[in-house]
Amino acid sequence: MVSLSVNVNKIALLRNSRHLNIPDVIWAVRTSLEAGAHGITVHPRPDERHIRKVDVYQIAEVISSTSIPASTARAEFNIEGNPFLPPFMELVRDCRPDQCTLVPDVPEAFTSDQGWTLTEKNRIRLEPIINELKGLGCRVSLFMDSIPDEMAAAREIGADRIELYTEPFAAAFGTESQKETGEKFFLAASAAKEAGLSVNAGHDLNLENLGELIRLIPFIEEVSIGHALVSDALQYGLFETVKKYLKALKH
Repeated sequence: MVSLSVNVNKIALLRNSRHLNIPDVIWAVRTSLEAGAHGITVHPRPDERHIRKVDVYQIAEVISSTSIPASTARAEFNIEGNPFLPPFMELVRDCRPDQCTLVPDVPEAFTSDQGWTLTEKNRIRLEPIINELKGLGCRVSLFMDSIPDEMAAAREIGADRIELYTEPFAAAFGTESQKETGEKFFLAASAAKEAGLSVNAGHDLNLENLGELIRLIPFIEEVSIGHALVSDALQYGLFETVKKYLKALKH
């Protein structure tokens, strides 16, 4: 089964709109894991507009002692973000997450909106970061666009996985370009697999398009979902929403 990592950034964003701890990010983490989520994702940014440093430390502590229901496996912690912006590397060195997903977003980015282009400059910058992360015991995933020719380079500089940036897939879903876009994602994922990389996916995935993505790329290891999942939780409740996403992945 594809693993579900719940991104709790939007829970933190809502909390930060008031000087109260409502909604409680740690409650959301515990509830998601109790419902069967396989892990938790956070994307801390320098301005702490959603996830704060203190959240990361608290979440790491919760996950370290939490197992997935009906399984002996421990829940996983995924910290994603730009490794060249603070406080990313500080948090990773302190918390030793199971996975680090490296994303090339700039401080003023509204949300992550592109994958890495592995130019020689970026390869030189990323390789020592990847080596350090792996030395800390972290699995390393690179946030990538659906460009097959980039995948071998990701493996060459030491990445273990890539995370496909799926906003274009979500935008094309239900339109005339759905088939063509889906084929591009399949080819990119296949190129990653051929290069020896495992494949994750994330961004704008929801209950409607998730099943189609998994049908197209059945070897996806993990999806990271936040915005749509938290939005659906307003209607169904967080516990039941996580269950719905798990069901979508299973079927």
